[in-house]
Amino acid sequence: MGKVYYLSKNVGLGLLVLAASALATIIALSIAYDKAKNRGKPGDGATDSTSTPTPATTPFTSKDPWDHYRLPDSLIPVSYNVTLWPRLVPNIDGLYIFTGHSGVVFRCEKETDLILIHSNKLNLTTINGHHAKLSGLGEATAPAIQKSWLVVKTEYLVLQLRSRLTVGASYVLYVEFQGELADDLEGFYRSEYVDDGVKRVVATSQMQATYARKTFPCFDEPAMKAIFNIIIYHSQDTVALSNGREIGTKDTIIDGMAVRVTTFEPTEKMSTYVLAFIVTDFVSTQSNQHNNLLIRIWARRKAIEKNQGEYALNVTGPILQFYERYYNATYPLSKSDQIALPDFNAGAMENWGLITYRETALLYDPILSSTGNKERVTTVIAHELAHMWFGNLVTMRWWNDLWLNEGFASYVEYLGADHAEPTWNIKDQIVLYDVHKVFAVDALASSHPLSRREEEVNDPSQISEMFNTISYSKGAAVLRMLSEFLSEPVFAKGLSSYLNTFAFGNTVYTDLWDHLQQAVEKTPGMHIPHTVHDIMHRWTLQMGFPVVTINTRTGSITQKHFLLDPDSVVDRPSQFNYTWFVPIKWMKTGVEQQQYWLLKKTDTNTEMRASGGEWVVANTNVSGYFRVNYDTDNWDRLISLLNTNHQSLSIINRAQIIDDAFNLARAKIINTTLALRTTKYLSKERDYTPWESALRSLDYYILMFDRTEVYGALQAYFKKQIQPLFEHFKTITENWTKVPTGHTDQYSQINAIGVACSVGVPGCRELIKSWFKQWMENPHHNPIHPNLKTTVYCNAIAFGGVEEWDFAWRMLQNATLASEVTRLRSALACTKAPWLLNRYLEYTLDPTKIRKQDATSTIQYISRNVVGMPLAWNFFRAKWSFIYEQYGKGSFSFSNLVSGITTRFSTEFELQELRKFKEDNLDGGFGSATLALEQAIEKTTANIKWVTENKANVMKWFTEEST
Repeated sequence: MGKVYYLSKNVGLGLLVLAASALATIIALSIAYDKAKNRGKPGDGATDSTSTPTPATTPFTSKDPWDHYRLPDSLIPVSYNVTLWPRLVPNIDGLYIFTGHSGVVFRCEKETDLILIHSNKLNLTTINGHHAKLSGLGEATAPAIQKSWLVVKTEYLVLQLRSRLTVGASYVLYVEFQGELADDLEGFYRSEYVDDGVKRVVATSQMQATYARKTFPCFDEPAMKAIFNIIIYHSQDTVALSNGREIGTKDTIIDGMAVRVTTFEPTEKMSTYVLAFIVTDFVSTQSNQHNNLLIRIWARRKAIEKNQGEYALNVTGPILQFYERYYNATYPLSKSDQIALPDFNAGAMENWGLITYRETALLYDPILSSTGNKERVTTVIAHELAHMWFGNLVTMRWWNDLWLNEGFASYVEYLGADHAEPTWNIKDQIVLYDVHKVFAVDALASSHPLSRREEEVNDPSQISEMFNTISYSKGAAVLRMLSEFLSEPVFAKGLSSYLNTFAFGNTVYTDLWDHLQQAVEKTPGMHIPHTVHDIMHRWTLQMGFPVVTINTRTGSITQKHFLLDPDSVVDRPSQFNYTWFVPIKWMKTGVEQQQYWLLKKTDTNTEMRASGGEWVVANTNVSGYFRVNYDTDNWDRLISLLNTNHQSLSIINRAQIIDDAFNLARAKIINTTLALRTTKYLSKERDYTPWESALRSLDYYILMFDRTEVYGALQAYFKKQIQPLFEHFKTITENWTKVPTGHTDQYSQINAIGVACSVGVPGCRELIKSWFKQWMENPHHNPIHPNLKTTVYCNAIAFGGVEEWDFAWRMLQNATLASEVTRLRSALACTKAPWLLNRYLEYTLDPTKIRKQDATSTIQYISRNVVGMPLAWNFFRAKWSFIYEQYGKGSFSFSNLVSGITTRFSTEFELQELRKFKEDNLDGGFGSATLALEQAIEKTTANIKWVTENKANVMKWFTEEST
């Protein structure tokens, strides 16, 4: 699945740089494609075949098979026949429903008189007094059903048989059902949009992770793979889509209604979570230039007519071809459909053969979209297509190894996108958007290992919680490190062997290590100090990462578990004693050296000694997942180098030095002044990556001090450093009339304008206001370049009043391009007027104003505003019951909401409020935000200590350096 709230870079960057102002700002540190799903709270208890679900009144104890969340291994599905009929008009009760029936063929592996199959929120038809009908296949005779009932807590349909099933025999379980096409964005649900004033309804689906059971009874676990035969009934003015290619349609009349019946080819053997069903009036643009493979991009008719699907169509074929070569495995399906949905909670979902996307992740308007929008489309498509092999063809056995799917796709998306757009140099951006991002989470005492024990991941909320930054971004970082020290050819050779060996099956992560080790052993001259298993277990089975300290006076090298708060207590034991096998690529005075392995806590490498003017940089291009510290002399030499000849260091390593220094200072490993000194050279820096790294590092200072007297001195320093960059872009764009040529230069221009306006660089605010005023005077002609819209909108609304806010709100309501809606939605949170922000918060409760998929991110935008933060926190607590009910079982959307609202917390009073909130709501729990809440408390505690210890020194330094 793609990362939820994966904002366009244009939105993310524009909002990031505006964090440098006391106005309003929203950082999107995640490009994060982040995954989110909403779930209602499941009740306890069970029902018989005639009663309705009733919550249990006695304490729950796990004693019967249906009390466990994991399926027993007695039955294995072989194939399903599923027929669905979604109604796109409401019934007499105002509900949108779907009806259907399914037959699952399963084989008995172990003798049993019990059938457990997942079913949730479905009304099952009674057949001969029971919920289902059981038949034998071949010579098998099906036992009679003694009784059947539904278990709400564990989401099972249970059939108690009068006698046992026969081992080796096959049976068919037939069920008829009805469900609601709700707007809850999970299972089989409805999405709505307005076209020429007419409401249109789409029936669509989101099965990951545990929502297929809401559509039809099924064995809803990733290892329970089967073949699916799908038939969909739908109105004749719509089209039906599913995983397989449509192989037949016929029109008929049922109960006086004209209906079309679409039959699809049988799927490959696959997991339930990658199933997809869609009925819509959308149209497509298509191609079959890629080995005669049918590739289609589906969207609203007007979007296709405006060519918004053409870019996605153009990059899909080349990315698929790249992966076929990279994996050495042919794309196994007959078609590749991709569809842009108006309502979709995740960034995208890798349904096999029918990938679903948010509109912002698939549609690109050649005139109205920004460079960031274009990059987002490319990288999300590359991420989802990577899953067609890694995740869909070969699937993790259970959700505790989710990182294997998502971490891998998050890594190779950069390779696929780089193939599609080789001039972007996008592979380097993994450092900013995954490695540095996940460092911030994995440096907490409340982090967790990549691969958790199976018993730690059981119920749906625990499964949802696995869709987090650790699984995606740390997974990507450690796999990139593995590829780096093995070399890309050896890594790809092992992957190909793994994929071809386990095609259509399930694995655990050690299976991948087996095949990579085989590739190592088959490569002449290849040597690593330990097996792939031994090296990688230390990175996947223990949380966190090391800080490697190099003393260039003595050559001494040490490693230590890096914790952002050195006083925090780690209560998760590690069999490896928090020691890693660390591959260190390094250079001395600009010359690359042979890779060195740090295999224990302390070692010595005399070649790392430096004398005179020599300097050492380790972890070149951040190829390893660790931070680096040096002795004071080497830090001084590196800072001097930045000030005198910064281009002698690579762009990535300039960014790394800044990011490492600021985080080492927060962890009290070096002093804060040293970290701040790494930014003094920035007045001479023109490249995007180091500036972006610095802005993210300094953003912490803004969050900690923008309500204190320190902020004035900080702004003055920012102004001094950013003005040369602002003037540089003013010159090369001929007074803002041209677009910079380079891909990342366009992002750097956004940073230059955003920060310059926020700190009062002369001419910047006047420029912003004039552009926005021109648009207000002629709403049908927007003079602002798409790259700059996020920055301009946010600043103009922050500097303006209700007139600017209301204008932007009208433009949002009239916008037809999803990325433009996102830009405006984020910018509306930039106002400094509390009553406008409170009004906007109320809008998030009304799906006719803010789509349900966008509610939690909108609250986060408001909380990033220094004025909006206390308003959002009060709103969050006041509306807690509603918010939890709507989003509490989601993954990223809900956990990000908790971490986002509390990101500025840095006072004892705020800590007490946070603890009280936790205490007041313990009974109901916190769903998929449970870990996020613990981390918020941990981070707030650390923030209080850091501010207390550093405020005076920071104030002094900024005051001295800004003059």
